[in-house]
Amino acid sequence: MARLLFSVPYVTGSESTYVAEALASDHWQGDGPFTKRAVGLLQKVTGARGVVLTTSCTHALELAAVLIGLKPGDEVICPTFTFSSTATAIVSRGAVPVFVDIDPRTLNIDPAAAEAAITARTTAMFILHYGGVAADLDRLMAIADAHGLAVVEDNAHGLGASFRGRHLGTFGTLGTQSFHDTKNVAMGEGGALLVQDPALLTRAEIVRDKGTNRARFWRGEIDKYTWVDEGSSYLPSDILAAVLCAQLEGFDDIQTRRMHVWDRYSAELADWASSADVDLMWIPPECSHPAHLYFMIMPAPADQQGLIRHLRELDIVATFHYQPLDQALAGQAFGRTPNPCDVAYDRASRLVRLPIHANMTDVEIDRVIEGVTTYTPRG
Repeated sequence: MARLLFSVPYVTGSESTYVAEALASDHWQGDGPFTKRAVGLLQKVTGARGVVLTTSCTHALELAAVLIGLKPGDEVICPTFTFSSTATAIVSRGAVPVFVDIDPRTLNIDPAAAEAAITARTTAMFILHYGGVAADLDRLMAIADAHGLAVVEDNAHGLGASFRGRHLGTFGTLGTQSFHDTKNVAMGEGGALLVQDPALLTRAEIVRDKGTNRARFWRGEIDKYTWVDEGSSYLPSDILAAVLCAQLEGFDDIQTRRMHVWDRYSAELADWASSADVDLMWIPPECSHPAHLYFMIMPAPADQQGLIRHLRELDIVATFHYQPLDQALAGQAFGRTPNPCDVAYDRASRLVRLPIHANMTDVEIDRVIEGVTTYTPRG
């Protein structure tokens, strides 16, 4: 029996055709026809007023840190339970990530912990929507407004997801997306910055293209481009954008396939979870989610490794997830943690993610469900 992988990129069928078109053109660099097409598709999917493609979500976060004006000595509140890119984007500007705890059910940043961590030096909050399930945006945005904080939504998991009917990534000052090949929509490596403010969009185009106003030149708005601001090279090639176009055009099909996997897990693991004292992934009623991942919280840390090992013996790849950043060497060197993040420590030690991708067949879903339900937690 073939090994059942945790994540496999989905191929819509148009990727090769579009890449061949890009290669046959005279425009391989960024901001070509496929870049423009991908931006338009992303605006429809995300509801964002402006979209800037980047070479990764990490670069989108770094770009966001520049645009909100982070500087040495600033403090930025972020969840400890997130990927390192959230913190490295803050550190890249000389600012200090302030790590706070998470909600025990959604694993998103805890608004009460975030507010308690605010000081006179706090200038921003970086929010991850874990698993594409929205953080408590009602409370978080109220806190940000009350304290004059910029908000960056790390929406790497949440393409197409919403909170109270509004797209994630459009609540804060800026939002970011990921198109890494583990994401629902992939281009190998890639990302995007979602921008609501036209002034920030203009500057974002400059900063991501080596500090030049070349985007205005391509649009025919100026007859020469020059260096006008700080910047770096965050612009992906049009060849990569061609892959992204194919993926975005297949977005509805991808989502239907992934949601089928998610729904079967949720329904068919419920009885086992109840009897085994396992907490299944929970979606608040005000949230829609994109079936980016499916996680369970096992009764004890030993059961995390126990289930992963049990599934591995059945040639099924399951895995843990983030390790709290405040406990990492770099987190201790560059960050600050005003209070212990006990919920994050606990959930990180007990969380198991199951395989989920758009290529999965019902036979494979059956294998995972059977594999999980034949494990007896030690508790």
